[in-house]
Amino acid sequence: MIANHKVVRIDYVLRNSAGEVLDSSEGEQPLAYVHGRHEIVPGLERELTGLAVGDTKKVVVPPAEGYGDRIEEQVFPIPRAALPPGVTVEVGQTLVGEGDGGERVPVRVIEVRDDAIVVDANHPLAGETLFFEITVREVRDATADEIAHGVTDAD
Repeated sequence: MIANHKVVRIDYVLRNSAGEVLDSSEGEQPLAYVHGRHEIVPGLERELTGLAVGDTKKVVVPPAEGYGDRIEEQVFPIPRAALPPGVTVEVGQTLVGEGDGGERVPVRVIEVRDDAIVVDANHPLAGETLFFEITVREVRDATADEIAHGVTDAD
């Protein structure tokens, strides 16, 4: 059964509230993660606890237990002068900035102006209720390395 320190592989379909498919493992390898390492959104991880191989479940994850609420203050302009010379920027492009603590912060370009670019530092799914359809494909004990570092594609 799914519990902390187990490697779990799941097939999934993720939809938004309009029923549009946002992501899916269909045609791909199942998603692998170590349960209890917070590698997937909290609301989904909690709902998977106790499931076993072959189990299926529909899970609705509200924003607070997914990618959080949208924060409008995380949409802001960056003066063109702050960008390296000659950089071409397009709407939809992801740039990596630096947070207050020196951490890497991805931002999406949402508007290009002559004097600035407007970026959004919210996760693309912030504010969204997430609708998952899950099938558990594998559950096994995690190794000490997997508990410390997570699962890699080579595992």
